[in-house]
Amino acid sequence: MTSTVETSGPQPWEPALSVRQVLGLERVLAGQPEVVAGAHRLDRPVRWVHVAEAADVGVMLSGGEMVLTTGVLLAGDEDKQDEYIRSLHRAEAAAVVLGLGRAFPAPPDVMRRAAERCGLPMVVLHRPFPFAELTEEVQSRLLRRKFAAVSLSEAVRTELTGLITAGAPVQRLLDEVARHGGCPVVVTNLAHRVLATAGERSAVDDVLRDWERIARQAGAGAADGWVRAELSCRGERWGRLVLCGYRGDRAAGRLLADRAAEALVLHRMLGDGTHAGGPGGVRDSWEEQSARTLLTDLVSGAVPARQLLPRARAAGLPVNRRLFVPLVVRDPEPDRPARVLRLLGLRGIVAELADGTTAVLLSLAPDQDARTLTTRFAARLRSEPDAAHTVVAAADARADWDDVPAGLREAQHVAEAVADSADALDPPPVVRLRDIHLRGLVRLLRDDPHVQSFAERELDGLLRGPDDDLLSVLRTYLATGRNKSRTARLHHVSRPALYRRLEAIQGRLGVDLDDFEQAASVHIALLAHDAQQG
Repeated sequence: MTSTVETSGPQPWEPALSVRQVLGLERVLAGQPEVVAGAHRLDRPVRWVHVAEAADVGVMLSGGEMVLTTGVLLAGDEDKQDEYIRSLHRAEAAAVVLGLGRAFPAPPDVMRRAAERCGLPMVVLHRPFPFAELTEEVQSRLLRRKFAAVSLSEAVRTELTGLITAGAPVQRLLDEVARHGGCPVVVTNLAHRVLATAGERSAVDDVLRDWERIARQAGAGAADGWVRAELSCRGERWGRLVLCGYRGDRAAGRLLADRAAEALVLHRMLGDGTHAGGPGGVRDSWEEQSARTLLTDLVSGAVPARQLLPRARAAGLPVNRRLFVPLVVRDPEPDRPARVLRLLGLRGIVAELADGTTAVLLSLAPDQDARTLTTRFAARLRSEPDAAHTVVAAADARADWDDVPAGLREAQHVAEAVADSADALDPPPVVRLRDIHLRGLVRLLRDDPHVQSFAERELDGLLRGPDDDLLSVLRTYLATGRNKSRTARLHHVSRPALYRRLEAIQGRLGVDLDDFEQAASVHIALLAHDAQQG
């Protein structure tokens, strides 16, 4: 189990003051500080304070330091003065503070110009000032921040671990994180699709109102106060947790996000396993609750299939030397599949996963014909009153219990794809993956992190842009088989206007849509993007 946090600058959780904050300290103000270069970079973080005079000072630094100097070893040698500044810049120092008087009565032009070129804040002190007082003041403040951040980290970890141990749902964990952070918390998949939220409702609504654009800005480092933690399990990333507009200390925010990510990953691995009632809010029998818990855990993959065998046996499902047929039924009457199963004398478990969607796991003897029995089940189900449009989606029979979760997820995606397609009004008796072609395959894989990353990468140039019309034009152009005349008619534009938009699309994406392979790649990415959004 691992969780990682995306950050920039000092690692892993070093607290920092900004250059501007340091210059505003009472002890520093007594030295009459003046910013003579790099004034636009005063918000750079100061991780530590270091006194150094040597021209090659950079070799002693690790980044983020505010360097204090009297310049005594630099006076009279402009080459050394220039190298001193460039050395600080190479070492990614936060700022340089020069005490005037002993070596330089005024800011040296060579150092000032070099600092301005490098974007390095340069500050001079016009009054004599004991550097020891400045280092003591900044160091003590940084240590206090670090202690406060670590204390917050341990308090949050203890609270979240206690909630998980008590069997609290994931929403309770997120609510606690939002309370500590004082800001909305959002959990997404890798394609920025929102999976869960917490925090004050109005604040969450503000964040989600334009979520995709805001999330991309935050990912590019353009949003202030956004802290992202990557969620990963067994070495593979599956989502992100985001503190949206966190206003506390940056180090504390990073630690809070990290502890929250650890808790979510642990919760995901352990599985919720608690269901108070059916999807519609009606409390089910113990048997129905057991079946729902089992099938939900199998579909989600939260618990390894091998660990679920005892629960399957307890639910009355034969598991030894059997063939397992995963089915998902879309039927407005959730009780109908179980009733038909009993009428046909088939062994299996049934549970409603959501409104209108029911999972069925058939358990057949090795000598039984899985396809024939599946077709018979579907035909009998669709012969029921008002069931002519019922969809029965199936995966191939599994001889290995460990393959059942993948089969149930496949059947679930097939059922969703058929329900959303134009062919849903007259589906075949049993719909399989091969019946829904490319669109179905993409939908099946839409939650795969690799597919999400592929879609993001291929369409990044359009998804970042403000013009949603270009994405619509691209969708129509590819759906019509790259027919320019038809695309122009459908969008009510002239062919020259369409050509300009296609050129803009190709420029944004860096592709040639006349090249079949490149167009196919973009088309698949667009199908994946639409499936993720829908």
